[in-house]
Amino acid sequence: MRSEAATGAAPVDVPDADPTSRGAPVRLFIWAFHVALPLLGLWLLLQRPQLDMTWEHHPAHFWLVLSVAMVNVALGLRMSEAARRRSDARLFLVSLAFLASAGFLFLHALATPGVLLSGPNAGFVVATPVGLFIASVFAAASSISFTPRGSAVVMRYQAVARGGLLLLLLTWAVASLLDLPLLHTPPSAQEAHGPFAGLAITGVILYVVAAVRYYLLYRRRPAVMLISVITAFVLLGEAMIAVVMSRNWHAAWWEWHLLMAAGFGFVAYSAYVQYQREGAARGLFNSITLEQTVRRIDEEYATALEALTSAMHRQEDAGWTEAEMALIISGLARRFGLTEGQVGILGRAAEALAHERDQIRRLDALVAVGNETRVIVREPELLRRMVARIAEGLGRDSLRVGLLVDGRMTFPADLSTGDGWGAGGASDSTIDRALSSLRSVPAGDGLLVLPLTVKDRPAGVVEVRRPAGGFAERDHSLLASLVSQLSIALENARLYDQIDVLFRQYISPDVATALLADPSQAALGGAVVEVSALFADLRGFTTFAERVSPQEVVAMLNRYFGLAAPCVLDQGGTVVQFIGDALLALFNAPARQPDHALRAARAGLAMQRAIDSVVADNAGWPRFRIGINTGPAVVGNIGSLQMRSFNATGDAINVAARLESVAQPGQVVIGGQTGAAIRDVADLVPLGDLQVKGRRDLVTAYVLTGLHERAEPVDPTGTPA
Repeated sequence: MRSEAATGAAPVDVPDADPTSRGAPVRLFIWAFHVALPLLGLWLLLQRPQLDMTWEHHPAHFWLVLSVAMVNVALGLRMSEAARRRSDARLFLVSLAFLASAGFLFLHALATPGVLLSGPNAGFVVATPVGLFIASVFAAASSISFTPRGSAVVMRYQAVARGGLLLLLLTWAVASLLDLPLLHTPPSAQEAHGPFAGLAITGVILYVVAAVRYYLLYRRRPAVMLISVITAFVLLGEAMIAVVMSRNWHAAWWEWHLLMAAGFGFVAYSAYVQYQREGAARGLFNSITLEQTVRRIDEEYATALEALTSAMHRQEDAGWTEAEMALIISGLARRFGLTEGQVGILGRAAEALAHERDQIRRLDALVAVGNETRVIVREPELLRRMVARIAEGLGRDSLRVGLLVDGRMTFPADLSTGDGWGAGGASDSTIDRALSSLRSVPAGDGLLVLPLTVKDRPAGVVEVRRPAGGFAERDHSLLASLVSQLSIALENARLYDQIDVLFRQYISPDVATALLADPSQAALGGAVVEVSALFADLRGFTTFAERVSPQEVVAMLNRYFGLAAPCVLDQGGTVVQFIGDALLALFNAPARQPDHALRAARAGLAMQRAIDSVVADNAGWPRFRIGINTGPAVVGNIGSLQMRSFNATGDAINVAARLESVAQPGQVVIGGQTGAAIRDVADLVPLGDLQVKGRRDLVTAYVLTGLHERAEPVDPTGTPA
């Protein structure tokens, strides 16, 4: 970002500061026409000698030229000081150009005949062209784009250059005022023409080179001071032409005095205007400096802007008074060398930057909160995460969330951020207004109350407290968006809880989790998977049901299944279905379990142990008989488009059912493949090869009486830990 403060220059006083725009050629033509007018006038005076009138007034010449020279020596010294402070070679060489031209003009004034000297001498005639020539050398050198190393070399010898110029001026003054040889006799017109013409041609070329190079610089970074320097160099070049071609005390001779005064005056006036605008002299000539200096100045102002922005944030946090803030700003101004105008500009920029950063942070929080709404977690965890996200975006603002529980508003301690809630937030009436209107309600003292909704019904409130007090309209809109996202997340969390509870009441938790994570898994179809199927039913259930009421039957089944299902789930099994008094469970589906046979065996024995205590207290209640078999089965969703269930089909499932029918009450009978998988840790009683109903081949069977495996924790979704 480049601003007045960043460049140290006043803005160009033209409608369009972009030199590449369509209006630039017109402005360039107008500027060139005006600076060419003096040459046109000089040509006219030389072509029409009768117009080249004579006016010889020595005291007027002395005081006029002396005052112009002194003012511009002061201007050159100011530039030189700025160059020393910035260690900038370009600005230093420009200052030498002004000091040389103004210094020798000062010597020309001192040598005015009839004032300090009785008559004319060479110093009066020669001083100005010599000074203009020396100035042209410095002007052309200043237009060079020095590297940092080159600039450092020039600045290393600045004292030598400045001292050498001063010594030359002093020597010239002594020789001129004391009428010493070389300067005591004025040269004739013929004697002066040759050397003067050579100086003039060389000097004009050097001034043109400098002006062109500075114009190219102006195109890259427009500034009034650059235009002033370009104009001054052009006018000094024209003055050099007039010096050579004019006769003393004639109109053309007076013209070069006016040209030099105009060149100096243009720069001085631009500096004055910028001083009025900035409020201080520091930084008046920053726009003339080298690129690396401009970058360094920009970095300084950027650092100052950051420091001022931080100070503004700390002011809001600490509650500094305006007087305390003014002291901080004045300290920053001294540290970075800022003028009053620049401090004002930076203050406005810092305020805008602070607002912009706050807005970006809040928009980031809005995006983060939107992302959180897609995360399926329980309500308490979700709210904690989202409150943390919103708090990051609000920065210094305090935040707390209230939830409606059984018609009463509660403010959980872990759903608040910032200080100041110990004294309480909004009044009950304010909260009621926000809930009844479902709109944000200011509560005064920098407090805003926004309603939380679930299915367009009040669910709670969000209270935001701003230390500095007051919320702009854009703050209302952004906070409303944040709270709206929070409402959506809260509604999603509660809906997920409802669906999750509903799913897990009717299907296995593993199946419910898989469907919630990927609903496409509910599509009809399946895959062949090796499973261990556990089939259990109650022996003597029909007789028991005939003796008791239906209510007692249902109570008994709920009691038994309430004990049996956890035994399956604890081993990572999936309860596929309840069929009357029977239960079918699968292991290794849908989650893969390399030790599924062992898991099924554990679950079967655990079920029988759980039922033992119930039967002991309820004489005549039937007992489970359990069959377990391992083998391939088609596992997936079976049914229709309207209704389906997760199930398994295949010979392995049928054999498990047949083994269950072979078992006695309280027994667990397993198939041969299951027995082979757990043989090393199982106590088995062989039943031999059995002929089971519906199957041609014999089935090897065992009674599982116990397991003597090494005790180790079990991960319900995978292998033993």
